[in-house]
Amino acid sequence: MFGLLNLGSLLLGLIAWILPLVNLTRNKKQENNNWVVLSVISISACCISLCFQIFYTYHKVTAEDWIALMDTMYAVAFTSAILLIVTIILNIITMSVYRYKTAK
Repeated sequence: MFGLLNLGSLLLGLIAWILPLVNLTRNKKQENNNWVVLSVISISACCISLCFQIFYTYHKVTAEDWIALMDTMYAVAFTSAILLIVTIILNIITMSVYRYKTAK
């Protein structure tokens, strides 16, 4: 059951990255008025993904699986930071593209 938290975190992290890319590719093809909604969903997916990782870590702490925590915490912290930074950068790029487009 708790292993699904990692799978859910991975899927939501991918969604958090894919939605801004979809926003950017739709920019060239058609008028896109719902870019704000997709950006909010992207940031929400990133937040939920990080929350799943916190729940999984909490599970390991309550199970007192200290070896697993010591082995994986660096990778979890590093990938969580990468997920957050890339999601923010992609959404900032999306916001700047659409703000420039609506300013014309």
